[in-house]
Amino acid sequence: MTSFTVNGQPIHYKLDPQTPLLWALRDASNLTGTKYGCGTGHCGACTVHIDGQAVHSCMVPIGRLEGSFVTTIEALSRDRSHPVQQAWVAESVPQCGYCQPGIIMAAAALLDHNPNPSDADINAAITNICRCGTYPRIRQAIRRAAMMKSGQEHMMAAPPPGIDPRDAAKIAPALKPPTVAAEGAEIAD
Repeated sequence: MTSFTVNGQPIHYKLDPQTPLLWALRDASNLTGTKYGCGTGHCGACTVHIDGQAVHSCMVPIGRLEGSFVTTIEALSRDRSHPVQQAWVAESVPQCGYCQPGIIMAAAALLDHNPNPSDADINAAITNICRCGTYPRIRQAIRRAAMMKSGQEHMMAAPPPGIDPRDAAKIAPALKPPTVAAEGAEIAD
């Protein structure tokens, strides 16, 4: 039996110690925010934090994690208030979204260790693959999250979970639907 902490909860896995962390999280703990991308440690879709470091969970057998602390996307901030998550929404980063949890986790770890990363720092830390090519928006979101973490910018781009979609625009104005004019009428800006 392997024991470590996942998202603040002590977990005892009765799995083969060679089981990759990715599969323990997804199959045994039902934490499906951590994605399977390649299984070879190249794409980063499975990135989680292990003792505060961004790690590709497909490459780490659970037997090596005894006593470790693992954080998945589900616990980065349960109310979506983490600066990286807020910046991701504000910058409209996701396209298909599949790779985003891993990139968000890598970005959060980067900003935890380097509050003002240069482009070279971002390139070195964010090695994740985004097949939709949202890299310019990812870079801008990381810069914006850094500003939020330093107190230079404040925003509420993403409403908390469980909010009725009709009420979301009251909290996050960017979510207001466009105004539609009646036929033949004009809308003044």
